[in-house]
Amino acid sequence: QVQLVESGGGLVQPGGSLRLSCAASGSIFSINTMRWYRQAPGKERELVAAITRRGNTNYADSVKGRFAISRDNAKNTMYLQMNGLKPEDTAVYYCNAVVIVSGSYYVDDYWGQGTQVTVSS
Repeated sequence: QVQLVESGGGLVQPGGSLRLSCAASGSIFSINTMRWYRQAPGKERELVAAITRRGNTNYADSVKGRFAISRDNAKNTMYLQMNGLKPEDTAVYYCNAVVIVSGSYYVDDYWGQGTQVTVSS
């Protein structure tokens, strides 16, 4: 089994910064693409940023220039550095990973439990 655990959320003032982490553990052979999603109250879950194993990235237009996604393959960990936070960034942030499971080499999609980010004065 594979587990994803997010951390780093919290309450921050507009213009502030937070760094989210997503640590994967368990029966992992390799992790392909990793993604951050977010879901605000009353809204659908949306893709925030994605990063391939090689480090290629893409971002939602709403966060370009403010957020930076990165990963450490040796630690099976992904990060999201969020700068210039706005009230509209308030949401639960979820990490997602496409994992090749060790032993079976089965490819599956895993999700973390989410971490709350609140941007408010």
